[in-house]
Amino acid sequence: MCGIVGAVSTRNIVPILVQGLQRLEYRGYDSCGVAVYADGLKRARSVARVAELMSQVDSEKIAGGTGIAHTRWATHGAPAVHNAHPHFSHGPGEAAPQAPGRIALVHNGIIENHDELRAALQAKGYKFTSQTDTEVIAHLVDSLYEGDLFDAVKAATKQLHGAYAIAVFCKDEPHRVVGAREGSPLVLGVGKDENFLASDAMALAGVTDQIVYLEEGDLVDLQLGRYWIVDRNHKAAERPVKTVQAHSGAAELGPYRHYMQKEIFEQPRAIGDTLQGVESVTPELFGDGAYRIFKDVDSVLILACGTSYYSGCTAKYWLEAIAKIPTQVEIASEYRYRESVPNPKTLVVTISQSGETADTLAALKHARSLGMENTLTVCNVSTSAMVRECKLAYITRAGVEIGVASTKAFTTQLAGLFLLTLSLAQVRGKLTETQEAQHLKDMRHLPTALQAVLALEPQVISWAEDFANKENALFLGRGMHYPIALEGALKLKEISYIHAEAYPAGELKHGPLALVTSEMPVVTVAPNDALLEKLKSNMQEVRARGGLLYVLADADSKIESSEGVHVIRMPEHYGTLSPLLHVVPLQLLAYHTALARGTDVDKPRNLAKSVTVE
Repeated sequence: MCGIVGAVSTRNIVPILVQGLQRLEYRGYDSCGVAVYADGLKRARSVARVAELMSQVDSEKIAGGTGIAHTRWATHGAPAVHNAHPHFSHGPGEAAPQAPGRIALVHNGIIENHDELRAALQAKGYKFTSQTDTEVIAHLVDSLYEGDLFDAVKAATKQLHGAYAIAVFCKDEPHRVVGAREGSPLVLGVGKDENFLASDAMALAGVTDQIVYLEEGDLVDLQLGRYWIVDRNHKAAERPVKTVQAHSGAAELGPYRHYMQKEIFEQPRAIGDTLQGVESVTPELFGDGAYRIFKDVDSVLILACGTSYYSGCTAKYWLEAIAKIPTQVEIASEYRYRESVPNPKTLVVTISQSGETADTLAALKHARSLGMENTLTVCNVSTSAMVRECKLAYITRAGVEIGVASTKAFTTQLAGLFLLTLSLAQVRGKLTETQEAQHLKDMRHLPTALQAVLALEPQVISWAEDFANKENALFLGRGMHYPIALEGALKLKEISYIHAEAYPAGELKHGPLALVTSEMPVVTVAPNDALLEKLKSNMQEVRARGGLLYVLADADSKIESSEGVHVIRMPEHYGTLSPLLHVVPLQLLAYHTALARGTDVDKPRNLAKSVTVE
């Protein structure tokens, strides 16, 4: 959440800063701003989108070689110009608070002790113009400044409790930007006679491909033509410079109306890429030493949030049915705060699109602190903190995902988790050669199968027209399709703002049936599996109460359209891999319903991508 870009250069870096914000806007879009040194501090801020900020910058002729920029997802303080970053310091004896002081600062994360710091700074005469915890840091750095910005930031970070990535510059040292990180991502971009900071390397695509990933507790000092880093103990630190292709082209919308639409239709390619090179089932798909770890573990613990949590819930069915290994799935933000019973022989699996999800990272560290050192991540970003923190990894190849409502990241996670299931099954002697061959054949068929499902879009659009004027919806599934129902409900509520809930269909009569009326559409995921007849009984319970059914049925499930029953037939029966296919019409339903309701599909209210705050 939130996006940072900063630079020190001899050229005008404002276009670079603003372009970087455009690439990071999916991480937060409540407000945005840019500040530069130009014979003092100059700033532009907006509660509109980055495109409007660009117009403001042009009209006010803001330019400079040193600057910072930010796009915000609001935590402390409402989305308003006075709460937008960058923030300036307003020290004792300085002009009116609206005039700039000497420090400009942007911040991702949450400072937990901001109230006590605010009170201490106010007692010293500092003036606050916002409700943010970020302005506290700007004043704190100013209060500690004695002519060296790096020293002031070092001293300030000692007093900060919480998560942060910050970028700071000072009007008294106009060719210097200082950054620091603790719990929020921050990268250094190395150029020729210029250096950059960003919360994501994608912001610097086309500017530099030489990227340094800062580690927890690092501080970095950027100047013209040089930089240096110290660790949390303020000892000089060497961090490797990596050549990173930041996928600038993948962030372009192309012929699609929205990024979410583009990403839904990219799923056949994304699955194909994720499975590229997989010729057989082997633990080495997950890294060196995987066989030893897989041989040693006797259970699996999956930690994730949001959509990734639902992919983990789906994988639990696979892991227990195919690999015969006990599996527990935990919401990461809950797991780390409860008493649990650790087992050193557990394989701890984290799932994250960005690899920077704060709650999942914290849960991983908590599991390790309990003595569970066998760790693996399924992640879309090979350079992320999650990958660096885990012993093993499977890198999905979904590509850049801009839409806040995750689609292709989810299906590629499922592909990676199914491979994990097969690998554990093989090591545990639960997978025959014949079974392995059939599963691999089915996986290779996925891109073609997905194309066939995407061809159902016109039928889904007709459903969306019915949903557009509803305010509530119910999703039902059984077995491994219950998590798919959960994911479908999440997608609908995220982008259309329709209140949607999902239940295991067998739970219908234990409460949710009370909600069913002719105004409550009930979406049912109905593959032709062992639970189909039970599911049909649940569907009859809905019809008996006047509810309207919208059924995703396999071709051979013998469920027919009738009054109050709307059926879309899937092209074929997909067996164990059915969840990857049945989720696609639910993604399309959410997208087209949101389109019909006129919501901001890619940037839904109150949400953002890459949740890097707790």
